[in-house]
This record gives sequence, structure tokens and C-alpha cells, in this order.
Amino acid sequence: MLGNVFKTYDVRGVYPDPLTDRMAWQIGYGSARFLLAEAAAAGHTTPMMERLVVGRDMRASSPTLSTELQDGIADQGGSVIDVGMVDTPFVYFAINYLDCAGGIMVTASHNPPQYNGFKISKRLARPVGAGSGLNEIRKFAAMADPRKHKADPADRGRIEKRDLWDAYTQHVRTFLNLNGKSLKIVVDASNAMAGTMVPKIFGPGGSAIDGLEIVELYFENSKNEFVHEPNPLVAANLVDLQARVVKEKADLGVCFDGDADRCMIVDEKGAIVGCDHLTAWLAQWFLKRNPGSPIIYDLRSSRSLEEEITRAGGKPVKGRVGHVFMKAALEAEGAVFGGELSGHFYFRDNFNTDSGAIAMASVLTALAHADKPMSACIKPIARYPQSGEINFEVEDKDAAMEELVDRYIDFGEIEELDGITVDCWKTQGWWCNVRKSNTEPLLRLNLEAKTPVKLYEMLEQIAPLLGQQVAH
Repeated sequence: MLGNVFKTYDVRGVYPDPLTDRMAWQIGYGSARFLLAEAAAAGHTTPMMERLVVGRDMRASSPTLSTELQDGIADQGGSVIDVGMVDTPFVYFAINYLDCAGGIMVTASHNPPQYNGFKISKRLARPVGAGSGLNEIRKFAAMADPRKHKADPADRGRIEKRDLWDAYTQHVRTFLNLNGKSLKIVVDASNAMAGTMVPKIFGPGGSAIDGLEIVELYFENSKNEFVHEPNPLVAANLVDLQARVVKEKADLGVCFDGDADRCMIVDEKGAIVGCDHLTAWLAQWFLKRNPGSPIIYDLRSSRSLEEEITRAGGKPVKGRVGHVFMKAALEAEGAVFGGELSGHFYFRDNFNTDSGAIAMASVLTALAHADKPMSACIKPIARYPQSGEINFEVEDKDAAMEELVDRYIDFGEIEELDGITVDCWKTQGWWCNVRKSNTEPLLRLNLEAKTPVKLYEMLEQIAPLLGQQVAH
């Protein structure tokens, strides 16, 4: 059933059941029908508007799924530019560089190796989600049958391979300036696409960049095996990176997820840098060169992020959680930069899309201009105690959230941009956000306070309202 693999933001499932080769063909057919019609309706009729970019990650099932996907696109009449085995941001770049109608990346991101899926983008690499075309693609795919809709050779779209690594490398390096400094870093590629991307862009061991030395960790990505889950948000997956950074006396460490659109940073002492704190620090760098620009930030972020943006002369703009909303906000606000707690970082000069490679280049650039170590850069920003994200299991999520509002509505402000945010910062020195899980009977709590005592006090008050806490 196609419905089992269509999620809120992408298509994903275990291969070959429930995600099958036939589904890949159907999704290619349905995606081409939707994306080419969208481009035509917008008045884009150049020859490149008949083409879709297709890339794939390193999973064992990706070559077969990519072939079936491309056949589906071609049978629907669309042409394909196959860019090969690349990171997801490469596909975003290729769509814009070639001015295509859209693109599809074959990947399951941070999921285990038996999973695979498809990330679909429109023209300009605008994301396709449940509310922006994914439902239509599912409908078109469900109606497509390879036995009935195989096109005659004369009616099929073309499939051609393109190597765009030189252009992509040049683009990413526009964000890199080591200011004549020398930096040594450790990069954990998670046995995934960063193992291909990092040597291509920065050279093996950083050899293509003067002053850069890269210690490579888990770069092997041809065996369909992960030494650790390719998810840098899980602290356990960063243990080896942390130890190696300290051992090598490196300036910092970087860990990428499976398709290299997300990354986490570890400072020179081996401490994990929170993505909200990193966003605050990078925002200062971008605002020096773009005074007054809006900065988009994940609404779960530390209050210090908003304060740092304001202090640097920028305009802080809260964004809803999820790349679909962050990219839209970046475009709507004309923001130069944005960041999420999930490790996605967004750049105006990267077509308003996220990029792990550009995030790494930006961190290196900002550090090279800082004249102090990473830990000293982050310490003044990480000034408020945080709970981290805590999950609670509860059957009636709405009732629990209503009880939270009723309890605290008289003590602060209530915001409903994404879930419920209770802001008692000015009156009591704390705030929290509670959001529903899209797929499970869970509520997710993020809480921050001005002091550790207040943080503990509010966790003790709020946790019982939200149900049974779920252990990580």
C-alpha cells in the first residue's frame, strides 16, 4: 500500500517491504506528473523545465530504486538528469543550477540501512510535503500502473547522467574563508554520504583547502553498514567523535547524518554544541555582513538565541519546526540565515535551503575569524539551563495541552505557532513549548529557565500534566 510509505515530509519505508521497486516507478510517474504540471502552470516553459534531477545515497537498495524512479519519470514524459551518488543538498543545488522543474533524492536519511525513501522538491528546491504536493503525488502514483502506462520509446523522456561536482564544490567553497589560519578538525561521516561529499569538496584529509586538516572518521560507505546510527542528534552516536577530537587536540568535530543535510558540532574539549547556541553564534557572523537581516530560528530554541540576534542588530523570527516551514519563512522574510535544533541550517545564498556542507564551511569560517576556541565562543551563549526534549506518552494529547494552558494562562503569554508555548520568562523566569508527535501518542516538552532551581521546579510541576515520561 502506497499510503504506508508516504509520511508528512517525504516517502520512507523498509525495502523491499513495504517499499518496493514498483512503488519507486509509481512515485517517479506521479512526481513527474505533478512537478511538470506545476512548472507549466507557473509559466516556466524552458527546455530544462521538462527535466527532474535525481540523486541517490549510498544504501544498497538506492541504485535499483533510483533506476525504477527514473523509468517512472521517463514513462510519464519527463526527462531525467541523473547526478549519481550525492548528498541531499547537492540535489537542491542541481535543481537551481540547472533551473529544472524539481528533483528527487533517493535516501532514508538517518534510518537504519534496510530503510530507503524519496525526498521530493519543486522548482527552486522548494520542499514537497503533505500540504504542498505530496498528497497529490500519492494520488497520481496510486493511479499509475507500469503494465498499462509504459510509454513507447518515442514518447519517453530522456535520461542523462551529469557530473556537477565541480560546480557544487565551487558553490560550497564560497562560504569558506579560513582567514589565513590553520584548523584541524575531526569529521564523522557516519558511514554515509558525507564520506563521499567531504573529500570531494574539501579534498581527502582537507588537502584541497590551505590550512585545513581533516581527520576522517567512519568515511567508508560502500558496505551498507553503520558503525553507529547516522543520527547526530543522539548523544550516544557522538561518543567516538568526542573522544577523537580530544585525542587529536583538534579545534572541533563535525558529525553528519545519513544524507549529509544535517550536522552537529563538538567543541575542542569534546562537548556537544547545542544547535540553538550554534545558530546564535553563526547569526552574529552573518549579521556582521548583512546588518539588520532577519534570522529564522526554531521556536524550541534557547531564549539566549533571540537575545543574541537582537544584540547583533538582527531581527529574530520564530519558525515552526520542520524544513518545510523553515525554508518558507526564510524566503518570506528575506532572512540571510536560519537554524533548527535538529541540526538543519538554512542559507539565503543557498537558495533558502539547508546544507550540512555549508554549515561546516560557515562554522570553520566563523571560528577562523574568532581568535578564540569554540568552547569560549559558545560559553556566553549557553547561559540558561535547559531540559532538552522530553517525551511523554498520553492518549488524549489535546486534553493534556489544554490543562497546561489553563494552569499557566494567568502567569504569562500563550502562543500557538507550533504546539503550545507558555512564556512566563518576564514574570517567573521560565518558558516551555509542548508539541504533539505526528505519528505517536506522544507530547514533546522543551523547557528553559533562568536558574537550575527554577528549571527543576517547573519540570516537577509540568511533567505530571503531560502523562508518562518516556525513557530515551
